Amino acid sequence: MILHTLIDYDVLRVIWWLLLGVLLIGFAVMDGFDLGTDILLPFVAQTDLERRVVINAIGPTWEGNQVWLILGGGAIFAAWPPLYAVSFSGFYLAMFAILFALILRPVGFKYRSKREGSMWRTAWDWALFVGGLVPALVMGVAVGNVLQGVPFHLNGDLRIFYDGTTLFELLNPYGLLCGLLSVAMVVMHGAGWLALKTQGNVDRRARAIGSYAALATLVLFVLGGLWLYFGVDGYRITSALVPDGPSNPLAKTVEIAPGAWFANYAAHPWMMAGPALGILGALASLILLRTRAEFTALLASTVSIFGIISTVGVSMFPFILPSTVDPRSSLTVWDASSSHLTLFIMLVCTVIFMPIIIAYTTWVYRVLWGKVDTAEIQRDNSHAY
Repeated sequence: MILHTLIDYDVLRVIWWLLLGVLLIGFAVMDGFDLGTDILLPFVAQTDLERRVVINAIGPTWEGNQVWLILGGGAIFAAWPPLYAVSFSGFYLAMFAILFALILRPVGFKYRSKREGSMWRTAWDWALFVGGLVPALVMGVAVGNVLQGVPFHLNGDLRIFYDGTTLFELLNPYGLLCGLLSVAMVVMHGAGWLALKTQGNVDRRARAIGSYAALATLVLFVLGGLWLYFGVDGYRITSALVPDGPSNPLAKTVEIAPGAWFANYAAHPWMMAGPALGILGALASLILLRTRAEFTALLASTVSIFGIISTVGVSMFPFILPSTVDPRSSLTVWDASSSHLTLFIMLVCTVIFMPIIIAYTTWVYRVLWGKVDTAEIQRDNSHAY
């Protein structure tokens, strides 16, 4: 027996759908507080020392946290090639904006303290703000557009054609709402991190702003759900499902129908745990930030992020990228994956290397645990930003 046949093709497809969700949630949680801290930087810190404290709260770990973004992109490329092809070509300008903003972050960290001038340092502080705001906003806008459907189609040879026009068509009302939700979510998470890592005025301001961000997350998430139910049509497969069939999106028929994104909740009520965690986590974060809790506030925002992102995934399942131009071309878990053997080899590599990554990350955070020491930063310390 060939080894990869030990796990059925349809099971492997679901496993990789779950793993993709884990990687996206991992990025949102691990790099989310970095992005949120960057956004908060100009507002929670008023003096140069306070801004150095904020920067050093994420300085030792932000590069490692971006590994989750690389892993997510790699998983999309290897496990779902058509998804990679459509998203990275159709959203090219949006991806470029994210890349440009992410490049500002390491440059800002490295160059900010190279000169003493206030104008120089303030300029880099705002560059770091942009480096946090733009990725969070654009990624949220992208998710909002995915929920509405993306203008692409496949021809008879399964060649992909993107039928969109400019970046500005992505900036539609629902997409912008999802973008604002994404920003509020990472600001809430970043505030929880700063509450854990800082003291004094920075801690106090972060808690105040973070509690408002938690309230905004709660309101925008509920509003986005209501808008999705009443104002955005969903997709559903009307032909027979072939979970272990060949990767050919054109082999199915799809229709667009109001409320279709909520069908999974009616069929599987346990999926309501996703939106429930999104709401309860944000509410708990609001309360805990106000009551001066530290680790639990960060944990609550983590739960909220998990709930919000998983809500998108379970609402759309089995769709991963619907098409507004030709619904039949929509990509699903069952017809847009790599081969059975490819998914199996990738799973073996993941089983080997993912625990190593998690163990190393855990060790790093254990070593670097504790609040940023203001006195240490004030000394001539080459290890601090």
